[in-house]
Amino acid sequence: MKSTFNNTYLGARDTGGAGDLILLGCPLDATSSFRGGTRFAPDSIRKASWTLETYSPYLRLDLEDIPFRDEGNLELRQGDLGYCLDLIGAATTEIAAIGSRALILGGEHLITWPILKALTSLVADIQIVHFDAHCDLRDDYEGQRLSHATVMRRVKELTRAEILSIGIRSGTRREFEELAPIGSPEALAARLKKDLPVYITFDMDVFDPSAAPGVTTPEPGGLFFDQVMEYLRVLMGMNIAGADIVELSPDYDTTLVSSITTAKVAREILMLMDLSKKG
Repeated sequence: MKSTFNNTYLGARDTGGAGDLILLGCPLDATSSFRGGTRFAPDSIRKASWTLETYSPYLRLDLEDIPFRDEGNLELRQGDLGYCLDLIGAATTEIAAIGSRALILGGEHLITWPILKALTSLVADIQIVHFDAHCDLRDDYEGQRLSHATVMRRVKELTRAEILSIGIRSGTRREFEELAPIGSPEALAARLKKDLPVYITFDMDVFDPSAAPGVTTPEPGGLFFDQVMEYLRVLMGMNIAGADIVELSPDYDTTLVSSITTAKVAREILMLMDLSKKG
């Protein structure tokens, strides 16, 4: 892991190891089927975060009170998918081995598979809270079993715990026959098992394209920020083992609004993760 971004807004609050939270960029950009560009997301999120206040009125917490460190970006070989996935898994294992937890900034959604492959080898029952427009449950897509469109199928094969999907509005008939999307924050609260750790995978296309157009596969009919926060507040006090934010493609939104929105999601998830430690 190479730390090169400690002069950024999020990284400027790097505490040099005083806390157990790590921010890590994972710019995988290998299997996008509509449009790519996710390799540029981690740096764009850091840049956009300069416009945010540290205080969250949603959670009534301040980022300045949360110890974490920014480890920069993994150095991935974009043309070598196997190498990239192995490196992501190894980094996840390394973070867990030192007793830390990571918020990982993607990158495409496939990063979730090696992350959870590593985590589930350590903790068998991790319930997954999955924010996404798409089911991502195909067994293969365009001849590939490892793809952004198959990632939740591969994840489902790793864990016995439940996958709780929020915001889903696109997929095949077969995927929807298998999936039971969560339709409200109350339904999420009812389905969560308080005694099991949680992993959050947050695909930015869960937002309506009018709120976040800079994603790889925009899908009309999505959530808005206040609605997303209603779901995230349900996770306050849960044992959050890790999280990722994926599928931002910043070059498709020259206004930087999509990157700013992603940075704001990152701020809220970091706070939830810190609350998890204290709870």
